[in-house]
Amino acid sequence: MRKKRNFVLIPIMLTAILVIAGFTGCGKQANANPTADKDKKGEEAVPIEITSVERGDISAYFTGTTALEPENEAKVVAKVGGVVEQIFVEEGHYVKENQVLAKLDDDRLSLDLAESEARLKQLENDFQRNQELYQKNIISMDGFERVKSEYEIQKARLGMARLMKDYTSIRAPISGVLAVRLIKVGNMVQTNEICFHISDFDPLLAVLFVPEKDLNKLQNNQKATIEVDSLPNQFFLGKILRMSPVIDSKTGTFKVSVAVTDPANKLKPGMFARIRIAHDAHTDTLLLLKDAVLSEGNESIVFLVNPKNKTVQRKVIEIGYVNTTHLEVIKGLNFGDQVVLTGIGGLKDGSPIEILANKTPKTSHHETTTASPSR
Repeated sequence: MRKKRNFVLIPIMLTAILVIAGFTGCGKQANANPTADKDKKGEEAVPIEITSVERGDISAYFTGTTALEPENEAKVVAKVGGVVEQIFVEEGHYVKENQVLAKLDDDRLSLDLAESEARLKQLENDFQRNQELYQKNIISMDGFERVKSEYEIQKARLGMARLMKDYTSIRAPISGVLAVRLIKVGNMVQTNEICFHISDFDPLLAVLFVPEKDLNKLQNNQKATIEVDSLPNQFFLGKILRMSPVIDSKTGTFKVSVAVTDPANKLKPGMFARIRIAHDAHTDTLLLLKDAVLSEGNESIVFLVNPKNKTVQRKVIEIGYVNTTHLEVIKGLNFGDQVVLTGIGGLKDGSPIEILANKTPKTSHHETTTASPSR
């Protein structure tokens, strides 16, 4: 009987051992959970790229966009009517003031001129004869004055006839480039009909309408830089030619005309231009890449890198001039401080980091801009 009981206990003990081993295995699997390991080790390091605070010069520019336009331009009209017989210039040609651009037929006006000349010659003879008679007291003063008046009137008529004939030659009122030709040979043009457009490219103007708040920043002869879309990577110089003393009450702006220097005549009226007018500069100031700064409400935030423990500190900074790539640091950072450039979105104060690259540019001259409304 005793042997039988021992055989019964052995399977029970084996079963208990297997159950305990099963619980132990489950415990080991739970400890293998990645989340448990993360909690044990703390936060994972955030991969970032950094940049450093540098020193350099930053200039303040007022910027605006507008279409270039000529300082002087003229619409050339026909002063008399007639049929176009000849055209001496084409679009794109440079013409000088008083140069003949086209010729109208002058047959009728030539006849009028010949008639006026003949009539004047007749009246001139009458005037000379009556002058002799008047000096001899043969005719009265009234008779002599009547002949003299007719003679003077005819001289004026002859001058008008010559002028009208001369008007058949259409001339340039200003020097410049022939921008548009509106007539063809054989066309019948009427008096005061527009035949040509002339534009004077020297100088070309960039006309800006500047907000009232910038009135004290600009003045005559301030230098400007001009870029146009059709000539990429080319810069043209200019200066403020004149400024309107009147503020437009409807728009709150005043007119600024910038004269553009273009000795090679590459620029044309109508080209879309970007103008920058320098009005201030800060030298040897602290500069930081613009992408390293977050805006939170009215605050500018950076994450300062602690290279010893590889963490970051959230800092509020004060900024000055800002341009397309850089900003000026007025307060909150020192020269050489390293801050996070990319990867900012996943950071908070004290976050661990893994530095992937340092993207501090080797540059020392920058410029900042304030915007102007386009025309």
